[in-house]
Amino acid sequence: MEDVIRIKDQFYVLATSALADDRTRVLKHGDTFGVFNRFGDVESVGLCEQGLYHGGTRYLSRLVVRLGDSTPQLLRSTIQDDDAFLTVDTMNLDIHKGERVIVPRGSIHLFRSKFLWNAVSYEQFRISNFSLHQVETVIALDFRADFADIFQVRGAKRENCGTILPSQIVDDSVVLSYEGRDRITRRTRLSFSPAPARLNEESVEFVAALDPKQERSFYISVSCETEESRRRTFSYDRARHEMTRSLEQEKQRLCRVVTSSPRFDAWLARSASDLQMMVIGNPEQDYPYAGVPWFNTVFGRDGIITARQCLWMAPWMARGVLRYLAEMQATEVVPEEEAEPGKILHEMRRGEMTNLKEVPFGRYYGSVDATPLFIMLAGDYLERTNDLPFLKAIWPNVLAALDWIDRYGDADQDGFVEYKQKSSRGLVQQGWKDSHDSIFHEDGALADAPIALCEVQAYVYAAKLASAAMARRLGHDELASRLAAAAQALQESFERHFWDDDLNTYVLALDGRKRPCRVRASNAGHCLLAGIAGREHADRLVQTLFGEELFCGWGVRTVSSREIRYNPMSYHNGSVWPHDNAIIARGLARYGFKRQALSIFHGMFDASCFMDLNRLPELFCGFHRRSAVEGPTLYPVACSPQAWAAGAAYLLLEACLGLNIDARENCIVLSSPHLPDFLESLQLENLRVCDQVVDLRIHGRGAEVAAEILRGHAKIEIDIRPDSPAKS
Repeated sequence: MEDVIRIKDQFYVLATSALADDRTRVLKHGDTFGVFNRFGDVESVGLCEQGLYHGGTRYLSRLVVRLGDSTPQLLRSTIQDDDAFLTVDTMNLDIHKGERVIVPRGSIHLFRSKFLWNAVSYEQFRISNFSLHQVETVIALDFRADFADIFQVRGAKRENCGTILPSQIVDDSVVLSYEGRDRITRRTRLSFSPAPARLNEESVEFVAALDPKQERSFYISVSCETEESRRRTFSYDRARHEMTRSLEQEKQRLCRVVTSSPRFDAWLARSASDLQMMVIGNPEQDYPYAGVPWFNTVFGRDGIITARQCLWMAPWMARGVLRYLAEMQATEVVPEEEAEPGKILHEMRRGEMTNLKEVPFGRYYGSVDATPLFIMLAGDYLERTNDLPFLKAIWPNVLAALDWIDRYGDADQDGFVEYKQKSSRGLVQQGWKDSHDSIFHEDGALADAPIALCEVQAYVYAAKLASAAMARRLGHDELASRLAAAAQALQESFERHFWDDDLNTYVLALDGRKRPCRVRASNAGHCLLAGIAGREHADRLVQTLFGEELFCGWGVRTVSSREIRYNPMSYHNGSVWPHDNAIIARGLARYGFKRQALSIFHGMFDASCFMDLNRLPELFCGFHRRSAVEGPTLYPVACSPQAWAAGAAYLLLEACLGLNIDARENCIVLSSPHLPDFLESLQLENLRVCDQVVDLRIHGRGAEVAAEILRGHAKIEIDIRPDSPAKS
């Protein structure tokens, strides 16, 4: 692991060798995911991140296929549109017997198809003979399981590991086992059909004798098991049928968007499939995991933002996120977990190192923004669905979150919410930019804690207004008035302490001595989403965001190119994040800056057209856009797929259409809708409004937009409104 370095403190890594170079293929189902090369194999290259993982452990660290006496030649490799299946076409190179070529190159076609289902990887090998003569060849697979914890894969060093147990061959299966130091025995069970010609502890061989135009299929399944969970496996066809059926059921819950642009449809279709992948099979029902490979688990901030991005088209996701985070809300002070009563979860992990507390992330609360974001999502969910019974169920959690904001979040009682690392093994920076060097002063010096981030104050402002609205719905008028007054006081104080006239933006943060971090950063754009910015400051902030130092042509950089720590290849100090830009675009639209919101929309759409599988990654490099025919520069270890990168497309649509569902009034609201110039029309199919389902068509050019309901309930109205900026 010499090519691994660490960025996000102890447990987040970068690398000198790029995932972009390795061209990996990713599959996920629930708590199981696989990272494969383009052949569908697992090899130790680059980051050595390839493998089959389950529950935070790598259950398969090698799986390499040979056809005859060599690796086959790759013809095609893709993840299918539904994100569920990896399919690969290969052909043979010359197969020799001594010095003689017995099967010429291109005579044999080997097709591979694999998918994951209920902690099992299923794979079919279909071999076809396209020569004029009978051929006999061998398909061989080498395999290994290192049972590495995912934090080991990411670079964490361990003084002591568990024990690899002797392998067992039973009938047509081999079982690889590991006894962890957490006293859990993990097993990888590889099963083969039909019976292989040869099988040992590290390899298997199938022999195929084929007449011209004849084909045969071979199957393997790889089960991820513990002593308590022996997996039930099915035949490949039966498991594929069950997987396909569950995918179709899941699709019925999403609002489908069909537009006049096939390229835009491709981006939306991949985004929808990625979101579905991030949810389906998870033990936490309807909760989107953050991303693959490094974040295939519950993250509070990521889940909340993804749910908010998708609220108009998949409100059930917000319900699932709110329900689970309410259940996991901290109830006591636990410094090593950064837990305090009322605080919302940051991250939850499984695995041997987590079980042994070698890493602190089993149940970890080290984020300063998840708690106000939780309240904001609760308020937005109520408006979107009018689900008052659910709000009543989580109202105690909302109150506990408010109490955390005022008591623990604002420990020095200066009116601002700050963070300071409680555990030496936890995160130093606890906003969404959580790499260690992301919060700094204009001279490059890192800010001292406790740190008050500008966007966190904006979230708290929005959370208190949302709480006030929810309190009124529940009949708590006095509380609602107090919360609204507290929000107003925070807004006034925020404007005094965070606005910088010389920079024309809100400062990045206040440090532990209340000194402003005078840095131009994308964080300030989040203040528009929350509505805390006054009109004059909003106007000036937009000019700064769209100056060439921040807007690179693809989107808004995380940090201005004028800042001393600017680096377009860094994680948080000059890169471009799709979710960050979607949040900014939604804020721009809130203040009536539709043209600028459309600029971000265009940039993200154009970027998606250059990306593999039309999939926006977690982030990409912030180099200035050079031409219409060159795509953005990839960031080497960005998660792809990533939930909030997939959700960005839907928040961008919401921003430019001014789309809002008012469930109490049975009304679809379009506030100053604008269509980007690459769209003339779009249909929202299976859009849920309360207990009704409608199909909505929106069409026009630019700001001249009309809408009509094609299918649905007659009582649902469409209200197209002119601009109504948040601040006067």
